[in-house]
Amino acid sequence: MPTKLPQLKKDFTESLSQISRFWGFPKGMGAIFAVLYLSPAPLALDEITTQTGLTKGAVSTEVRTLARMGLVHRSSKLGDRKDYYEAETDFYTSIRSILKERQNSEFDRALRGVKETLEKLESGSVSGDEAEIKFLHERVKALQDFFNAIDTLTNAVIKLESLGLANVTKILSVLK
Repeated sequence: MPTKLPQLKKDFTESLSQISRFWGFPKGMGAIFAVLYLSPAPLALDEITTQTGLTKGAVSTEVRTLARMGLVHRSSKLGDRKDYYEAETDFYTSIRSILKERQNSEFDRALRGVKETLEKLESGSVSGDEAEIKFLHERVKALQDFFNAIDTLTNAVIKLESLGLANVTKILSVLK
């Protein structure tokens, strides 16, 4: 049975909510980031509230926190008093501190959810607007590629750690 686009988005949002909870943040932060990440255009607070099911107060609070973390950026539109928000797409800038945490099984479970979303998109079993499916595929693929790179980097860091801090420092000084 084909997966409908709204269900795919819901499953992806739940996966990012789990990742958020793993990092010690409210699940709502992950949901807000997911909604913004899957949006081709910046969204106002009321649009985020509608799509996440969170209260406007919670969305406002969590969006400010995400902005402080550099995961969300605020913008405005000429002649409109509302603030609009969009997700940061350069994960290397924002999420360097999670490398060692990558080994947690709850995080692995959430990453599998992102992988499953990508597999559904690539299988051709998702029904809905083709342009939106293509857009979502590009976004979810970029996130999966990022997670794959983080996984490779994490494994390299773990292997380097087994050499001891002094040896790692020597290796890194050669690379400069």
